[in-house]
Amino acid sequence: MPRPATSCTTPVTDGMVVKTHTEYIEKLRKTIIEFMLSDHPNDCMMCQKTGDCRLQDLAYKYDANYTKFVGVRRNYPIVDDNPFIHFEPNKCVLCGKCTNICQNLVKTGTIEMTKRGFYSKPDTAFSKPRTPENCQFCGQCISVCPVGALSERPSLGKGRRHEMKLVRTTCTYCGTGCNFYLNVKDEKVVKVTSDYDAVVNKGNLCIKGRFGYEFIHHPDRIKTPLIREGDGYREASWDEALTLVSTKFTELIEKYGNDSVGAFSSSRCSNEENFLIGKFARTVMGTNNVDNCARV
Repeated sequence: MPRPATSCTTPVTDGMVVKTHTEYIEKLRKTIIEFMLSDHPNDCMMCQKTGDCRLQDLAYKYDANYTKFVGVRRNYPIVDDNPFIHFEPNKCVLCGKCTNICQNLVKTGTIEMTKRGFYSKPDTAFSKPRTPENCQFCGQCISVCPVGALSERPSLGKGRRHEMKLVRTTCTYCGTGCNFYLNVKDEKVVKVTSDYDAVVNKGNLCIKGRFGYEFIHHPDRIKTPLIREGDGYREASWDEALTLVSTKFTELIEKYGNDSVGAFSSSRCSNEENFLIGKFARTVMGTNNVDNCARV
């Protein structure tokens, strides 16, 4: 019987026959999973990743015995040295996906495998805290982590995958048009996850796309039209607000000409909405004074 080969390192050759689900291979997989479980924390009930954990799924699939090879366990402290990334080294299965995506796709090289053997772990150089100088905080490492070792700090304790509704949307921060999934629980966005089928970004996100969603539910967000009265503002209906704006625009144009007014849109609007505000300015108000809050 030929020796098993790792799919991640074995090059494909002409005429190669690959068997992935033989009785021997399945038994070998089960043993490997049991080795992983031997030093893995048994806190699935409290883990943020439960229900969305690849190790948990495989252990269930292969009916793995987590007590079969119990031995020494790692005892690294939890790393919470930044506002975005929560790291529990003891849950790491040393798959290397986080270091690979950081070094070869994002190309910042913030983390790499440190130490050796049983005590290996992905870490920054000299275990220094993540800062804007050495990390983009894009969260790509979180997106590929198959277990609960890496997770989003802002969403800790706010819900698990099976409790959330996934809503596919487009990022509003710039003109790139990255797609991702809003994870919604109780009508509130809890976190953002990658959409690997997205044509534009192929699952990749920056810090704004992955973590810049809290403005959605910010208490200072304006939810109704406001009309200035004296030194303050009062809430108004859309009909009242639009009538007032239309009247003021008409008065200004009649008194000072078409170029006395302009339109200022937002990058958080859709392409269609930005197109319409430009069309409205040129065809209705008769001006080319059109601008936007971002020119990315």
